[in-house]
This record gives sequence, structure tokens and C-alpha cells, in this order.
Amino acid sequence: MGRSFEVRKVSMAKTAAQKTKVYSKYGKQIYVMAKNSGADPASNSSLRALIEKAKRDQVPAHVIDRALEKASGAGGEDYVSARYEGFGPGGCAVIIDCLTDNNNRTITDVRNCFTKTSSKFGAPGSVAHSFDHLAVLSFKGDNGDEILEALLSAEVDVTDVESENGQVIVFAPSTEYAKARGALMETMPDVELEVDEITFIPQTRSEISADDLPNFEKFLSMLNDCDDVQDVYHNAIVPA
Repeated sequence: MGRSFEVRKVSMAKTAAQKTKVYSKYGKQIYVMAKNSGADPASNSSLRALIEKAKRDQVPAHVIDRALEKASGAGGEDYVSARYEGFGPGGCAVIIDCLTDNNNRTITDVRNCFTKTSSKFGAPGSVAHSFDHLAVLSFKGDNGDEILEALLSAEVDVTDVESENGQVIVFAPSTEYAKARGALMETMPDVELEVDEITFIPQTRSEISADDLPNFEKFLSMLNDCDDVQDVYHNAIVPA
């Protein structure tokens, strides 16, 4: 079978590892949300939206069901949110969101990612001011003005609505996510959301040089391998 089989085997192993990471990420997020605000998706709109997002990312039903069952029972892990900031390779701004049951372990793992790639671990707030924390909802359509009017009628504090190339994108403050999503679903009950998330959007971009690119890729790979890391946001422009 030779070299080609070995390449395929490594590729398959990487794919399996990536899937495991995605399943673990969603399982933990669903568990925490269900534990904190109720495990019935019918009465917990945020949980329902998270489950729908997990399904779109092809998370198996048994992973979702296990997280809900675990959250419904007594005891279980006590996960807390942790956010770290700093400057990655090439000086790009980075925000890292984690869910952890052991803060010492998590901060050590994340700090190592900075240290081993010649990056700078920052204090809380060191880069967050250069990002906008927004809810983003995107779907196929060309009715941006109609959507904006519906959201304003529902008293949603809309940041912006963009409509171009057959796509409508709604931006709102992160605190308005549930309200914006609810108003959108009421206006368009059959809409299929292609983007449905709360994210950090950089206000400015930082170009990564070819010399810094290997370290930048290593940095992201190391963060991805950290079990507690849920999301990584950065303002880097990667060279083609």
C-alpha cells in the first residue's frame, strides 16, 4: 500500500480528531447552557438555537442527547467561561474563549501556546477594545430593508443590515442575539440561517508576513489541540 496509504491514514486520523474536537466543543456548550438555564429546548430559545447550530455542523444526535441528559441529572462538572487575550505571531490581536473546570490547567495550556510561538500573553482587555462583540445572522435573500424594518419594529438594537449578492447579514450587539433571532424567525419562519452566532469582529486587520506564517499556523494548531478552548478570534490577514 506504501506511501499513499500512509498519507490517507494520517489524513483520516486528522479528520477524525477534528470531528472529535467539534463534538466535544458542542457537547460542553450544550451541557453548560442546559445546566445553567434549563435543559428543555422548547422553553430555552438559546439552547434550541445552539442545538440547531450543532446539527448544521453535523454533530450526531447521541452527542446532543447525552449532553442534555447529563445536564438534567444531579451533580456533574462545573464549567466556567474563561477569556484570554494577547498578541499572536506577527503582532496580531487574539481573543481565546474557553470553558473549563480547572482554571489553572487552562491558563497554563493557553499560555504555553503563546510562549512556544514567540507570542505575547496579554492582560484582560488588552485587545478586546479593538474588536466588536456582535450577534451575526445571515441567510439567502435580497430583502435587507424589509428585515431592518421588522427588527426595528421589534425594538431590536440593530447595528447594521447588509444585503448584497443574494445574501442578507444582520449585525446586532451580542446582548441582542436572542431578541434579534426571535424577531427574524417570527418575520421569516422558514428561513435557514447560514450564519447564526455571537462573535468578535476586528475593527482593523493586521497582515501576517511570510516569515511569521509558520509560527502563526503553529499557534492556531496548538490552541485547537487544547481541550478547553472553544473559539479563537484574531485580526490576522494570512498571505495567500
